Formats: sequence, structure tokens, C-alpha cells
Amino acid sequence: MDKSDNLSTNILNTNKIRDSLLFLLLIIILAGVSLWAISVGTIYLSLGDIIKSLGNIFNDNFIFNTSGQGMTNDIIWLLRLPRVLLVIIVGAGLAVSGVIMQAIVQNSLADPYIIGISSGASLGATIAIFFNLGLYLGHNFIGISAFIGALVIAILVLFIANLGGKSNTTKLLLSGIALSTLCSAFSSFIIYFANNAEGIKSVVYWMMGSFAGTRWENLYIVVPLITLLIIFFFTQSRILNLMLFGNDTAITLGVNLEKYRYCFLIGCALLVGMVVFSAGMIGFIGLIIPHITRMLIGVNHVKLIPFSAVLGAIFLVIADTLCRTLVPMNEVPIGILISFIGAPCFVYLMIKKTYGFGGK
Repeated sequence: MDKSDNLSTNILNTNKIRDSLLFLLLIIILAGVSLWAISVGTIYLSLGDIIKSLGNIFNDNFIFNTSGQGMTNDIIWLLRLPRVLLVIIVGAGLAVSGVIMQAIVQNSLADPYIIGISSGASLGATIAIFFNLGLYLGHNFIGISAFIGALVIAILVLFIANLGGKSNTTKLLLSGIALSTLCSAFSSFIIYFANNAEGIKSVVYWMMGSFAGTRWENLYIVVPLITLLIIFFFTQSRILNLMLFGNDTAITLGVNLEKYRYCFLIGCALLVGMVVFSAGMIGFIGLIIPHITRMLIGVNHVKLIPFSAVLGAIFLVIADTLCRTLVPMNEVPIGILISFIGAPCFVYLMIKKTYGFGGK
């Protein structure tokens, strides 16, 4: 018995060390691809230039959000660094939102698009563009409208799922699909009858996603809120693990999952709304990154959430950098590139699936 206990303890310790080393490796890779992203572009910057410029933050007279500090410094601090930081937090947020959505509906194919949240954000942006809501909502009217749309759809999903009795994972999923289809229909209806070529161009480009034009002011609300939501979801890892086993198992342990599903769905709407607010529509990350992460470290959300966040950040930094550099003097919308990469990868993962989703 003692030998068996010692063996189990040794295995657990070995797994913890392995996971810690893997997580450290991913952090190093994220730092490496971030430096690479800052270095490449129309003007190439060496690693020495980047380190020297980043070190200027410790100078007493350094002001990073104004120009006139030198060309290299301005390129890094005013253009590339805020963009890379936003890409990192958006990638992490999208990956974690996928993890949460899949736990809520107990379906490994779920993500914010499936449940209708992203379609709500798209409808909100379409209404904002064609009905000129900028007069009322200010400069960021498209993002604000998209955020409102995502939140409204999340509330409607909860409301419809509770009609005719208590909601369950199947009703949540079907409600989300129905509302997603309805939002897409309304968006198409508005675009078809608008007869506004400039508006159509804006909607199409926005729906493809882009980080072009990112400035420090874009980070002040988005980064803290998405970070807090990721931390919140991490603290709920035990509940998320229970969701994989279903309501019956949770009830035997004295946990009512219903209220947690409501809370987590609203949290996902806030997270996705912030992403859409800052970068437009970006798909596939919330679907494919959780799959890759489960293949690496399993289904325990204590590990799944932080690993997914880092992997999502790495993936999006690489994708965004390729968008800026693949076509000289032009930028490919990031949604197009991610779809080209994500669809074949997802098909491959489905064919070669070697992990379990958890629960049943």
C-alpha cells in the first residue's frame, strides 16, 4: 500500500514538473514571437534596437505615448508595442472564451460563434454603421454597438433557453444557433436594402477583423477587463470541471450548475464583446486552441485555462504578424488568414483526435 501511494505521489509530482516546464516554455515562446512581431514590418528593427528602446521606460524623462522621441522609439512605442499587447490579450481572451463555452454546453465544438454571441456583435456593428450611430455613441461607435449586441444576445439565449422549463445544455446550444441564424439574417437584410457602398465596404472589412491602427488608448479598458475575466474563470475551474460531468453528478455533490451557467455565459459575452470592440470579428481561435491544449495537458480547467490563454496569444501574435508582412505594403485581414489556417487544422484534429473531452 505504501509503495502504491509513493508511486502515485511520484507520478503526480512528475506531471506537475512537466506541466510547469511546458508552461514556462510557452511563456518563453510568447516572449520570442512578441519580439519578432515588434521587429518586422515595413522597417526592420534589430533585437538590440528593441531592447534599448524598451529600456527607455526607466528614464525619468521618457514619455511613451507622444512622438518626437526618435524614429525607432516612435515605431516601437506608438505603433508596434500597443498592437502586440492588444493581440496577446485578444488571443488569450478568445481561447479562454472557447474553453468556457465548451464547458457550458458540454460540447467540444462550441465557441462564441456557435452560441450566437459573435453574430449578435456583428448585428450590432452593422446597425451602427448603416444607421450612423456615431452621432450618439462617439468615435468608437462600431465597437460599442458590437459589445451591446453581444450582451443582448447572451441575455436572449438565457431567456429563450428557460422558456417551457429550466434550461439545459441542449436548449442553450439550440437557442444560440437559432439566434445566430436570426442575427445573420437581419444583418444581411440591412446590407441588402441599404444601398450604401461605403457602408458595405466598412461592414465587410470590420467583420474580417483587424488590429490596424491600434493605439495605447485602445488598451486602457480592454486589457484590464479581459484580464480580470480570465482570472475570474480560472478561479471557477472546479465548477467548470463539474460541468463536464453534467447536472446529475453536480447535484449529488451539492452544486447547482444553473446559476453558474448564467454567470459564465454573461462573462463570455462581456469578454467577446470587448474583443469585438477592439479588433472586430475573429473566429476559429476559441474553437481550435482548446482542442490543441487538451491534447497537450488534458481536460482539467486548472491547467486548461492558463495554457489555452498562452497558446491563444502565441497563435494570434504569429497570425497578426503574418498579416502585416505576407503582402508588401498591404495588410491581409486577420480573419481571412486564421480561417485559412484554422479550417484545415480543425479537420486534422477531428480525424486524429486522441483526447477525451471529459465527463461522459
